[in-house]
Formats: sequence, C-alpha cells, structure tokens
Amino acid sequence: MFGCIVAGRLVQTNLQQVDVNKYVFELPDAHSINHIVVFLLGTVPFEPGYAATVHLLWPNKSWQMLGALSNDKPSAIFRLKATITPEEAASMPGVNAELGISIEPIEAVEQQLQQMRQQPGASNNAMVVAQRQQSPSAQGALQFAERTLQSLFDYAMSFATRPDASMGAFGSGAAVQVLPVKAFEDWYNSFLRKIQRGDL
Repeated sequence: MFGCIVAGRLVQTNLQQVDVNKYVFELPDAHSINHIVVFLLGTVPFEPGYAATVHLLWPNKSWQMLGALSNDKPSAIFRLKATITPEEAASMPGVNAELGISIEPIEAVEQQLQQMRQQPGASNNAMVVAQRQQSPSAQGALQFAERTLQSLFDYAMSFATRPDASMGAFGSGAAVQVLPVKAFEDWYNSFLRKIQRGDL
C-alpha cells in the first residue's frame, strides 16, 4: 500500500504491518538521510473517510509527526534533517530510525496536522508538499519530484498483476494487485542512468 524512497537509495520494500492500521519502514543509516518521499502505491486507495499520518522515531526519542497522506495527496516529501540536531546525528552514526504510517479517520488526521502546525518550529520538520507557499527553486524541485513519482507509478503499475491461487492468502480473490520488486529496481537503475547522462 505504501512505498518510500530515500534519495540515492533503492525504493524501500521493507514495510512491516505492526498493528491493524499501523505500518513501519526501517530506515538504515538514518543520520545520513536528508529528505524522504513517502507515497501510496496506487494499488489500494484509502477507504472513504480515511487518511494517514506519517511519523518518525529516532532511538531514545518520541514519535515525531512529519505530515500526512490522503487519496487527494498520495505523496509527500519530508525533510528528516530538521527532526534531529547535528550533535545528535553525530552521536548516532549508523543508527536506524523508523518511519511510521498510521491510517486514521480524516478528522483525526486533520486535527493532528493542525496541532503539528501550532507547535513552535513545526514548519522546519516537514515539507508538506501541497500546503505551503514555495519559492521558485522549491517549485522546480516539487515539479521534478512529482514527475519522478508519476514516472515511477506509471512504470510500476504497468507490471501490476492480480494474484492467483499459487500465491497463498493473496490468491484468495481479494481485490489487490501485486507489483514485482524487480520493476522498482529496473526503474531506479534506468532513472540513475538518465541522471548520469543529464537527460532529466
């Protein structure tokens, strides 16, 4: 249902469901991450009236809300460097963090977003893409990110298949589609080649 991309790394496929509506991505070497893109894969939309909050957990710290995803805003770019001080990052080389996603009623998500915006310094924690005024250079970065995500989505969905009985629980007739991890790897490698050639 969800995917995430850390700049310079492969698409992460290590999503773990930890509760009924709660999911976690493990982020290795998190101290080196500047920005992360979190998105809906497009195979399973949120049920009507639901959205998701996105949070970050550093070791020995509390969960920090970064922003939200919804069917109307299926992707967002978050700045992780603002969630930890340089001193803390220097003291935690090689440490893993967790990116948490919690599916909740839209009203609860909107309330949490409002509370996040009212906290001092909250504007430094995340770039909630569709809800802030952007400078011209940020608009260019936003357009690039949107084109990149659309390219990934279109490419990956061209490989989507319905599960069959040989896939165990997935083959039970559930309304899901399956995406091969190789599709993400191939897209990523092709994308890197385009960047190296200067085609983007």
